Amino acid sequence: MADRRAEENAVTGGPQNTSIEDFDPPMKPKTSKFAIACALLACTTSVLLGYVEVLTGTLNIYSLLGSAFAGRTSDWIGRKYTIVLAGVIFLVGALLMGFATNYAFLMVGRFVAGVGVGYGMMIAPVYTAEISPASFRGFLTSFPEVFVNVGILLGYIANYAFSKLPLHLGWRFMLGVGGVPAIFLTVGVLFMPESPRWLVMQGRLGDAKKVLQRTSESKEECQLRLDDIKEAAGIPPHLNDDIVQVTKSSHGEGVWKELILHPTPAVRHILIAAVGIHFFEQASGIDTVVLYSPRIFTKAGITSSNHKLLATVAVGFTKTVFILVATFFLDKFGRRPLLLTSVGGMVFSLMFLGVGLTIVDHHKGSVPWAIGLCMAMVYFNVAFFSIGLGPITWVYSSEIFPLKLRAQGVSIGVACNRVTSGVVSMTFISLYKAITIGGAFFLYAGISAAAWIFFYTMLPETQGRTLEDTEVLFGKYHRWRKANAMLKERKQVDGDDNNNAQVF
Repeated sequence: MADRRAEENAVTGGPQNTSIEDFDPPMKPKTSKFAIACALLACTTSVLLGYVEVLTGTLNIYSLLGSAFAGRTSDWIGRKYTIVLAGVIFLVGALLMGFATNYAFLMVGRFVAGVGVGYGMMIAPVYTAEISPASFRGFLTSFPEVFVNVGILLGYIANYAFSKLPLHLGWRFMLGVGGVPAIFLTVGVLFMPESPRWLVMQGRLGDAKKVLQRTSESKEECQLRLDDIKEAAGIPPHLNDDIVQVTKSSHGEGVWKELILHPTPAVRHILIAAVGIHFFEQASGIDTVVLYSPRIFTKAGITSSNHKLLATVAVGFTKTVFILVATFFLDKFGRRPLLLTSVGGMVFSLMFLGVGLTIVDHHKGSVPWAIGLCMAMVYFNVAFFSIGLGPITWVYSSEIFPLKLRAQGVSIGVACNRVTSGVVSMTFISLYKAITIGGAFFLYAGISAAAWIFFYTMLPETQGRTLEDTEVLFGKYHRWRKANAMLKERKQVDGDDNNNAQVF
């Protein structure tokens, strides 16, 4: 496969005779209902995060441990059984919380549930990316963010439903019932296939081909996908037995050396991009806007409990609606246009939220227009986040790593996400007391502006490419920009209006 060899040379610094054709995204395959079903079931692990965060507060430290170990675990036992493990761990944690006899017992349950959440957060986007065709991978890998919001909604519903019970029973049911979706998830995943890419890394070509046959529209497409994955895993093309011998590096050994100690320029760029997008997702202050929205509305001058409740529910509704909208746009318009538009809108909304809160803070009386401005900017911020940065963080980080580095590379990004989320959440109250609440959001606006610059300069477009094709875009900034320019020029020459590749 000459085009693949040209791409490998570009990444490794070898001869670069890459033509325009090498950058063409593959032709769009038909939608595989089986792949969609598998991906959506895997993404339901995110429901657990949303549910437990509402009822027990943030679990960032505990989920950090789970996400840090999940990458190595998934390389060892497979993507499928790592999802099963996540569900089992969370189920045990939910039962421990529900049957807790004292505070220490409750905290142990919370710790166990948090570890399960961490495993689920890391493995869901990896499995989804590896089983999804390139044409609608963005749609499917954005669903973890959707299901987080579903979990939050279920948490609110459980909170309301069980609040009518006696106190000693209500909180037990609220915490313990979280094990119900974990049971359905664990059982359902047992009927899902393993990731074909993980199977190839183990030398199980026969099993991988069976999975690809179920997620491809033709035998030819299946064989092409299998050949690409074999090449990415370092398996010679002439080896076609059902089981072949693979090197240790194909199993995931030596990953940390290639990721951290001696990365190639391309891998270093990929790691910076993945960690950066996870860092900025949380450093932009979205958790403070969502979790502390009642406090923000109070500061803005809304004193009625009913009004604050309605305003807070509207925040969650806005977030969910715009994330659903984003899932349909990711594969149509590309990652970069949505991401840059999203972050630009967040800068705008955070700045004006800071202005509104500062005005309210410095006036003793009511300032209706400033209150209206604050409320509008909260909704604008949540909407802009949900249309781009929220879902794209998980989509992008799960599709850019090379095959054998993917699981543990994503785990580093998720660990950074959890640490940053914990720091932002724990410092918000102290921050706004130190520099005023308006000043806190000016700071988040500045961080979001820095994020826009980072994304513009460091994140190439990955829309429409197979997972095996993305690595070639990294390592040299001008290379991917030149590739997109050539692709745009060719589109104009060919009059190909159906190709949605973006240059932004």
